[in-house]
Amino acid sequence: MNIREIQLFQHLSDSLHFGRTSRACNITPSALTRTVQRLEAEVGQQLFIRDNRSVSLTPAGELFKKYGEEAIGRWQDLQNQLGGDNLLGGEISLYCSVTAAYSILPSILGIFRKEYPSVHINLQTGDAAQALPKLLNNEVDVTIAALPKNQPKTLSCLRIIETPLVFIAPQSFPETVVMKGRNIDWARTPVIMAEQGLSRDRIDRWFSDKKTQPNIYAQVAGNEAIIAMVSLGCGVGVVPHLVIEKSPMQNQIRILDVTPQLTPFSIGICTARKNMAHPKIQAFWEIVKQETGE
Repeated sequence: MNIREIQLFQHLSDSLHFGRTSRACNITPSALTRTVQRLEAEVGQQLFIRDNRSVSLTPAGELFKKYGEEAIGRWQDLQNQLGGDNLLGGEISLYCSVTAAYSILPSILGIFRKEYPSVHINLQTGDAAQALPKLLNNEVDVTIAALPKNQPKTLSCLRIIETPLVFIAPQSFPETVVMKGRNIDWARTPVIMAEQGLSRDRIDRWFSDKKTQPNIYAQVAGNEAIIAMVSLGCGVGVVPHLVIEKSPMQNQIRILDVTPQLTPFSIGICTARKNMAHPKIQAFWEIVKQETGE
């Protein structure tokens, strides 16, 4: 067996989902299956119990998982030592939204790249709502995410910034917002919702507290998509103010004065606690702490 096969096993042992691991690790499901079969042949034991609905570790799989964690840790230590002069190497995989990539990351990565040029940054961008799930599924090492009130105990998080969560409407389509007296008629005003994530949870709770059923026009992934649809007059949306500040369409939308106000977003950098044992993650963490004053 080689280190790549062990890394694939480790990811699968955490995700317990062949499709998710194959996508995250850029390998076809059939190739992943063959890798597992080779490992099982070498170990001489079945490592996973799998059927059409679920995947779980066998007792031998649990033991091999501990072995794999040690093997990967020792491999990373060896890579760092072979770099010479205590020079850190390897890769850090990082996931965040497009907005975070050009509003939060530049100063942090600028310093990190100067101090640790041999560490490669594998940056992935996408829907902010996927940040914590990707981290919890061990698909990436570090994420920038909206911090929930009750953070998972398996994660370490550093708060970077707080930003209001605001209602937005289009500038050029005033008829989108239907009024009932001095208040918005939410039964007739179309609303663009996030598919999932903390903002969706908060807007759902907001409407529930008002005992109001929203007129949902569409459910989309990503704050940038919400701003785009709102600017076209499709409806009213809810996004973090930080996204508006960095959006090229900020002049095509307006912020609504809606009460009660939504709970602001606390945005932070997160990693799994177990990742803090790796020198490259520790080094990245120290730079984040310096930049955020935490």
